[in-house]
Order: sequence, then structure tokens, then C-alpha cells
Amino acid sequence: MKQKSLILVASVLVAIFCSGCAAVVVGAAAAAGAGTYAYVNGQLKTSEAVSYEKAQKAASAGLSDLGYSITATENDAIKTKYTARGSGDKKVTVTVEKISGTVSEFRIRVGTFGDKALSAAIMDAIKKHL
Repeated sequence: MKQKSLILVASVLVAIFCSGCAAVVVGAAAAAGAGTYAYVNGQLKTSEAVSYEKAQKAASAGLSDLGYSITATENDAIKTKYTARGSGDKKVTVTVEKISGTVSEFRIRVGTFGDKALSAAIMDAIKKHL
């Protein structure tokens, strides 16, 4: 009985330790501008090592490159949200948020439920301007 309890405690500690390390590694990679995409609940999310102002211009230019027309822009000192429409009148939302002076976060949603492939293509178009 004592041995089973010890194994259980050791397993829990290993799980906690390993999950914490993974979170730190993933967070550090995102902050460093590794360019990895996370696609959760219909939204693509990534951080890039670029100033907020440059990120705003890149988002606008990337949408334009793909033939999207920006129908609305909401912005303040730390966040800009572009709403655009393309062929087929599909709504696209690109949000740029200032994380620090040299890191910006991009969030892209296509339609109501999302489109992973199209979101990635939009982000690739944006990255060409970074």
C-alpha cells in the first residue's frame, strides 16, 4: 500500500513538472517570434517579433494582397481589429495586439466557425510584409 502511494505521488509530481516545462518552452518560443501557429476554437493565434506599428501595416497589406477589402477598423494604443470581406462575402477578422515593444500577437478568424487553412494562408500573406 505504501509503495502504491509513493508511485502515485511520484507520477503526479512528474506530470506537474513536465507540463510546467512544456508551457515555459512554448511561451518562450512564441515570445521569441518562432512563428508557430496555434489554432483553437476556430481562431489562429501567433506571436511575432515585430513592433505593433509594423504589425498593423503588415496585417492591412496582407489582407489587401489576398483581395480582401477592409470594411471596418477598430484600434487603440495596444489593439487593432480589422474586419474584411473577400470573395464569396466571407467575413475575416484580424486582430493585432501589442505584447511588448518588439512582440505583437495576431489572431485570425474566418467566418463564424473558422477555417484553419485559410487562416494560415492569411497569416502567411501578412508575414511577407513583416
